[in-house]
Amino acid sequence: MVTMDKIVSLCKRRGFILQSSEIYGGLGSFYDYGHYGVLLKNNIKNLWWRDYVLNRRDIFGLDSSLILHPDVWKASGHLSSFTDPLVECKKCRRRFRADDLEDENRKNNICPSCSGALTGEKRFNLMFKTFIGPVEDSTSVVYLRPETAQGIFVNFKNFLSTYGMKVPFGIAQIGKAFRNEITPGNFIFRTREFEQMEIEYFVKPQTDEIWHKKWIRERFDWYLKYSINVKNLRLREHTPDELSHYSKGTTDIEYRFPWGWGELEGIANRTDFDLKAHQKYSGKDLTYFDEEKKKSYHPFVIEPSAGADRSVLAFLIDSFTEDEKRIYLKLHPLIAPVKAAVFPLVSNKKELVEYARDIYRMLQNVFIVHFDDRGNIGKRYYSQDEIGTPFCITVDYDTLQKDSVTVRNRDTTRQDRVKKENLVSFLTEKIYS
Repeated sequence: MVTMDKIVSLCKRRGFILQSSEIYGGLGSFYDYGHYGVLLKNNIKNLWWRDYVLNRRDIFGLDSSLILHPDVWKASGHLSSFTDPLVECKKCRRRFRADDLEDENRKNNICPSCSGALTGEKRFNLMFKTFIGPVEDSTSVVYLRPETAQGIFVNFKNFLSTYGMKVPFGIAQIGKAFRNEITPGNFIFRTREFEQMEIEYFVKPQTDEIWHKKWIRERFDWYLKYSINVKNLRLREHTPDELSHYSKGTTDIEYRFPWGWGELEGIANRTDFDLKAHQKYSGKDLTYFDEEKKKSYHPFVIEPSAGADRSVLAFLIDSFTEDEKRIYLKLHPLIAPVKAAVFPLVSNKKELVEYARDIYRMLQNVFIVHFDDRGNIGKRYYSQDEIGTPFCITVDYDTLQKDSVTVRNRDTTRQDRVKKENLVSFLTEKIYS
């Protein structure tokens, strides 16, 4: 059974994810992505972008600023409503989100750490505040964005005029967001700096519930497409008391993490709340004019909002496989950080090393590949297994005579003999089929 300890150990051992500022003791709930982590995360983001922006005609891309005008957050309700209930232990001084406490602890005001008495609940705003310019006063206060959505809404009119968008249409964005979480935890699941993959999809008001259901199914199926086990996914509809201030209805796609079910993505029906709010505060017209019906209205918005970091964690956990001999990541080939690794059978035979480097250079033009001639061949295989590399190519003595190599399958360990001239097409079929 996979545990978080095993996942964290693998991530550190293979350089997927590292504690930020580790030489200074680390900074709580902040992480750095190493080489293979960057490749894995980029693959997830690039596939999402390809599937929803590049391969569709109704969704365009945006990269908005991390810092927006402070009035944006007044209009959106974040300054007044983006809060969590905070309690503090009077004895050990630890702080907790009140709604994360067990019912008994919350009801009786008992600290789960030391059994001391808890303070009453107070609201804690999750936005990081900073200042622009040389003077730190109330006129220079700004905030790091707590979500990417508002950058989309304030650009709504620009997209209408520039790209001639017609409802239904979407604006997509991938980017960092920041929330001063009271109790971050579970590795990269809940952090104070994270990355979102978000679409704001604008629809006619009377069609919003139909589109909401379509996007729930579409996003659920996306995870299945890239080999997440359906048994580890479920849909959970928010109860009325859980709904955000802007939401008519929200359904989460949840993943079965080692500690239990947790949100992987939320698909919200934001209605026309945001466009109306920004129109009110900015004084600018944010309606859409329907050419056919000759009337203007505020579109409703369906928002599929996925966490890139949580997706990384889910793919790592779901693919983690362990048997008596080895650990390997059974990642979908398109998700895998490295598509193939090239080895000379031994490193002290010049002709084998040179041939292997030729193979590496040939494949490098097509795939992300890795070259390794360190240690024995078995250890090299196991190293690539833990990275999730689908195929390992070995140049052996027969290669020099027959111009062919062995290609080892990560999941089965089966080895096929493939001619050098057929290698690119062989791998292409296996990776993209």
